[in-house]
Amino acid sequence: MEKITVEATVDNLQKIIDFATEKLEERDCPIKASMQLELVIEEIFVNIASYAYDATGDATFCMDFAENPDAVFLTFIDAGKPYNPLEKPDPDITLDADERDIGGLGIFLVKKNVDEIFYERTDDKNILRMKKFF
Repeated sequence: MEKITVEATVDNLQKIIDFATEKLEERDCPIKASMQLELVIEEIFVNIASYAYDATGDATFCMDFAENPDAVFLTFIDAGKPYNPLEKPDPDITLDADERDIGGLGIFLVKKNVDEIFYERTDDKNILRMKKFF
């Protein structure tokens, strides 16, 4: 498993993206899957940076290809406020944008771009795991 830990600030998003891109290129990940994963990584990391901590804290991002060479496992870990993004109902995308509630579209897009997604709160940490086949 490969991992990187950074301060959870939007300024560090590019470090996470660069780390992930390098690992995906090493595995010859198709460009479509790579772009989908970049969207997922950006959405989750920005949410952690924006909402997890009252002040500041760290976020760890892990990637693992061990089980299947045509799949990647992504894990985000933070010690911020307890928050399960999977509990929020999906937005009704059949409504016009001005008729929908604000928020929720980002995690909806994450769910649509990964094959599996799980949340747990362990040892006072939020742990979000995702699996994507490519």
